[in-house]
Amino acid sequence: MESAFAPTPLFAQTIQLSIAPVFLLTAIGSVLAVITTRLGRVIDRARTLETSLPEEGPMRAAAIAELATLDRRMVLANRAVMLAVGSALTVSLLIVALFFSAVTRSRPDQLIAILFILALVFLTAALTSFAIEVRIALRTVRVRAELIRNEPRPPGDVHFPR
Repeated sequence: MESAFAPTPLFAQTIQLSIAPVFLLTAIGSVLAVITTRLGRVIDRARTLETSLPEEGPMRAAAIAELATLDRRMVLANRAVMLAVGSALTVSLLIVALFFSAVTRSRPDQLIAILFILALVFLTAALTSFAIEVRIALRTVRVRAELIRNEPRPPGDVHFPR
């Protein structure tokens, strides 16, 4: 009587094949942790700014401009999170397809290739969105650095000319 499950060597080989996607899944989880931490900080800053928004004057205009920048960063970070989650789900489906092929002895090679490519496309889009968010954040900080450029530097501070 033949077992419905794949022979042990084939199943062991499937486990070995699924190691690389599992590592990719771990990396995506790490990227998600970084993005969601940044998103949380942006949200906290926006809430703080909203509660202390001046009624009128130049400080209000500066606060509104910063809120617009924070809103853009939130959109980009949210997009990066959703794309990274899409990548993680696609990698999970890839792992399921690998084990399904071992159990049923089917050959979904094309499906596995498509899922892998799709996972990488999602991940690339997520990282691109994240990179744009980081660029906006750095540009905003650089403007603030302009305010202190001519101020005396603390002892031992290293100065890198531009």
